[in-house]
Amino acid sequence: PLAWEPLCARAIRVTCTGSCRVSNKANDAAWVAEEGYFNSALSLADKGSLPAGEHSFPFQFLLPATAPTSFEGPFGKIVHQVRATIDTPRFSKDHQCSRVFYILSPLNLNSIPDIEQPNVASTTRKFSYKLVKTGSVVLTASTDLRGYVVGQVLRLQADIENQSGKDTSPVVASLLQKVSYKAKRWIYDVRTIAEVEGASVKAWRRAQWQEQILVPALPQSALPGCSLIHVDYYLQVSLKTPEAIVTLPVFIGNIAVNQVPLSPRPGPGPPPVVPSAPPQEEAEAVASGPHFFSDPVSLSTKSHSQQQQPPAAFGSVPGAPEPHPPDGSPAPHPLPPPLCISTGATVPYFAEGSGGPVPTTSTLILPPEYSSWGYPYEAPPSYEQSCGSVDPCLTPRS
Repeated sequence: PLAWEPLCARAIRVTCTGSCRVSNKANDAAWVAEEGYFNSALSLADKGSLPAGEHSFPFQFLLPATAPTSFEGPFGKIVHQVRATIDTPRFSKDHQCSRVFYILSPLNLNSIPDIEQPNVASTTRKFSYKLVKTGSVVLTASTDLRGYVVGQVLRLQADIENQSGKDTSPVVASLLQKVSYKAKRWIYDVRTIAEVEGASVKAWRRAQWQEQILVPALPQSALPGCSLIHVDYYLQVSLKTPEAIVTLPVFIGNIAVNQVPLSPRPGPGPPPVVPSAPPQEEAEAVASGPHFFSDPVSLSTKSHSQQQQPPAAFGSVPGAPEPHPPDGSPAPHPLPPPLCISTGATVPYFAEGSGGPVPTTSTLILPPEYSSWGYPYEAPPSYEQSCGSVDPCLTPRS
């Protein structure tokens, strides 16, 4: 058998580095921007001969308190690692190995200014329908808190006043993640983390919708200490028809908010401003009875991205009846599995295996581009013109 020979080494060094690198293309190793956070080196052994066998060289580094949390995204990452090198004589190959380690710099949500303030926003959208009729919708969205930690429940509420004779489209709430990368230009990666869809609001009705979203494993907001990567979260509540969007900022941290919000949940809001000359159909609706803008109705939820159908039990027979408790009571509804979709995951919340970035297919990520919309070249017919063009045979008898 071959005998192990001593290894000649000029030095044994170990370095500890932390840096952020950003590229212009997704998953590209050609970095265009970089910043360092620490770079320390130690010499563990001087020039000499390293005998055959196992050798241990203990070492330690003092990490700066300002080092940012580790992060991995499609356009950049924050990496901390140690690298050991055996520096061999000339014409010999150096021996190297490295190990990545993860830093979690806890984000205390209580240190964010105005974190205890109510998180509520409202918008009013006027629109036309049936050519000559006009109406408006008032959309108000709120959350119970401004900041959350992983595993906490985000409770949202949407109040909708449909001040028109046309039903709205279903209301949709989306938890959005926006990661900004500072390369030669700012690159924005926006995607949907979770999405909930509720029912529509009938004409001349006021409705209230309450739902909740479980905060999955996500990177912390802002990534303090890093100037090349910034993470923001938003809760977007929207209607497609008529088009109305409300966006609320949300913070994800590691230390939960320990203060009670000043206003736990806003009420239905102030009454809408009544115009001096309301449209004819609005006046008729008011005079027809107390059903117009009566007490708000509760909207149901149509779909939830975090409520997936559980897989069939191992060994179960397809088509077999569902098991029930022996007492004859209905089987309890299974708990929804936690959402396991995370983008640019912050370690130690990094999903092992195939849990890579998943692009979203939602059309509600960014506000629409109104500048490219087309407008009619001719104004719609007036009320008199519309009535004058009616077929006389359809005119009711006096």
